[in-house]
Amino acid sequence: MTALSKPEKTETAETSENMIDFPQNIFFEEPDGSLLDYDRQFGANHYERLNTVIRRTEGAWLYTADGRKILDCLAAYSSANAGHHNPKIVQAVIDALGEKRGSVISNVVYTSALSLFLKKLSEFVPPLGPRFPQDGNKTLPKNGGVESVETALKLARYHGYKEKNISDGKQEIIVFDGNFHGRTICVVSFSSTKKYSEGFGPLTPGFVTAPYGDVEAARGLVNANTCGILVEPMQGEGGMNIPPLGFLAGLRQIADEHNLILIFDEIQVGMGRTGKDFCFQHENVVPDAVILGKAISGGLLPLSALVTNAHLMDLVFTPGRDGSTYGGNPLACAAGIAALDNHVADRLSERSAETGAKLKSRLEKIASRSKVVKEVRGMGLFIGIEVKDGDAMKYCRKLLDMDLLANDSYGHTIRISPPLIINESEVDYICERLEKVLVG
Repeated sequence: MTALSKPEKTETAETSENMIDFPQNIFFEEPDGSLLDYDRQFGANHYERLNTVIRRTEGAWLYTADGRKILDCLAAYSSANAGHHNPKIVQAVIDALGEKRGSVISNVVYTSALSLFLKKLSEFVPPLGPRFPQDGNKTLPKNGGVESVETALKLARYHGYKEKNISDGKQEIIVFDGNFHGRTICVVSFSSTKKYSEGFGPLTPGFVTAPYGDVEAARGLVNANTCGILVEPMQGEGGMNIPPLGFLAGLRQIADEHNLILIFDEIQVGMGRTGKDFCFQHENVVPDAVILGKAISGGLLPLSALVTNAHLMDLVFTPGRDGSTYGGNPLACAAGIAALDNHVADRLSERSAETGAKLKSRLEKIASRSKVVKEVRGMGLFIGIEVKDGDAMKYCRKLLDMDLLANDSYGHTIRISPPLIINESEVDYICERLEKVLVG
């Protein structure tokens, strides 16, 4: 086995081989040890963190104060698809602040940033709701992804109440095991991960669960009170799972037959992550609504959105029926507009498909020589490596020691989801380290 390659020198202000010259300001005055103490003393212990403090980010790389340069194979769960501190998106935010058009403004008036973002995102998403009148899409923005999940649940429930005459409070939505849609009380109520919901009851009723990938099981759950289906076209937190071919098409058929709202949660798998702009485009199955987040602001500001058919949006969300102080704020929308423009200009979906195919092929060859790998699966730069012993974090810790950040999915799978801008030398860097950890 040859020695691991070192990170290539980049155009950063490095003062020596191992040290980066950081600006002297409040963020860099305290040593790492003090920062860890502050976090433990003053913060909630709700994440199992690795003892690494990141001081700076650029492109696909994370930098520590002591000069370590770490390749990011997590991309903040697909938030940094365009690369950390993408210069075009950063400039849009700087311009908005410099021109004094970045402050939050009451929603009783219009802002140009929000109006332009709504137009750009609504037109970027393919026309949704194929069985409804085709008057284009509309977008309802929020902050974090789970807020837009909740908004989508409201969409399905109200449509069932208004259009199917389901008694209010009796509406049911079909979900799938292994799902991850966020951690509000309502959303954890239908999570199959016990630690997300245990002790937080009473939980929200109105959800029934089918095995992921099983169309007939989902069909068997439909009754007179069913109003919608919520599904991840590919599961990120559930183990980097890709459903069998025909699963999404089968759900589309069920929704059409029973007048249900079909909702795809693409917060992690949209915006080029799987090699298409949207994950549902792999099967050409069009949902009635799609939930987006993370990458739509370039990883700089909280921004999420529910996009749906205009007919459905107008049916459900009349004045007073929804709202958000910071949802769609001008600064986030400035980032969102730039992120969408950059996504197209930088061919991020195409790059994800091309680079992902090469990376997956090389990982499959590594797996064929490994005694610990059970399976490699994925599309685009959404790749999971399932390990036989079920302890993926053991390998992720070893990778971090080699200056590569990854984490586990559902305990048993190493998640490989770097920014979509990675190049061939960075693919080499990833493969060298995975070869060392998984083969030896």
